[in-house]
Amino acid sequence: MVTYRSAGVDIDKANEFVKFIKEKVKKEFNLEEFGGFASGFPIKGYKKPILFSTTDGVGTKLKVAQAVGVHNTVGIDLVAMNVNDLITTGADPFIFLDYIATGKLDLEVMKQVMEGIIKGCREGEVILAGGETAEMPGFYPEGVYDLAGFCVGLCEEDEVITGKEIKPGDLLLGLPSSGFHSNGYSLIRKVLEMNNVSYEDYVEELGKKVWEVLLVPTRIYVKEIKKLKKNVKIKGIAHITGGGIPENLIRILPEGTKAVVYKKNIPQNPVFSWIQRLGNVEEREMFRTFNMGVGMIVILDKEEFDKARELIPESFYLGEILAGRKEVEIL
Repeated sequence: MVTYRSAGVDIDKANEFVKFIKEKVKKEFNLEEFGGFASGFPIKGYKKPILFSTTDGVGTKLKVAQAVGVHNTVGIDLVAMNVNDLITTGADPFIFLDYIATGKLDLEVMKQVMEGIIKGCREGEVILAGGETAEMPGFYPEGVYDLAGFCVGLCEEDEVITGKEIKPGDLLLGLPSSGFHSNGYSLIRKVLEMNNVSYEDYVEELGKKVWEVLLVPTRIYVKEIKKLKKNVKIKGIAHITGGGIPENLIRILPEGTKAVVYKKNIPQNPVFSWIQRLGNVEEREMFRTFNMGVGMIVILDKEEFDKARELIPESFYLGEILAGRKEVEIL
């Protein structure tokens, strides 16, 4: 007799995973109603709320996690990539949803992934409101899964950050990254392959194995941005993801302004010089592929800059806004 299980889909195992998630979510986020066909939440405390939403994934960083069997960090990455995009608008993250797709459900692996998602939601101060786990035998090879995330946030209409107020004389505040975050992994894997470097190899200059370097979670900046919003006037925020500083910072610049970034001011993270030397990658390509140590850039009036530095002690002066053709110059 043919059953859904014999075709590759184990409903009982999926139900066990849903039960695991329900118990975790109820405890962590105090949600009584979870696990139905949809979740609903009242919007309180806003006069003219503006709704913002994002969607993103983790990319080929997942291949590293799956190759070494370490699955408890990529869930953090998933949340981080979404909430970090969202907070550039001035909105506070409200709810997060995940989508997990796999060929065959491995309960222990999925529990590790979910633990990471919940930890990311905790750090990002966002509610895990629901999600979908799709078991698709024959579509994904055994041991392979993919992740996607979706985040919704809110802010008052007059608190939206658009970048329109950016003007010459404003300064760039840099917030350091934790490493590669979740971008550039196709290039990283190519460089490792060309040099016959294994994920299990030990990197003397970094004091870690390769996989430990590559699976450092993407930093979440929600708390820092919330603190800044309460105390200073933010004119623009750029989340430094794929495309690096040049391609992301230019997105928020008004016409007639150029951003000048001083690379000597960026705190040195040795993971970037390591991969650059290993792959003989040109500096321009490095800056267009990786965050190079800068996870988030906040643009402020120069009169508010010192106050912002005091609020976020690890932040640093990255550069300035000048008059000119709309571009990002790295010096």
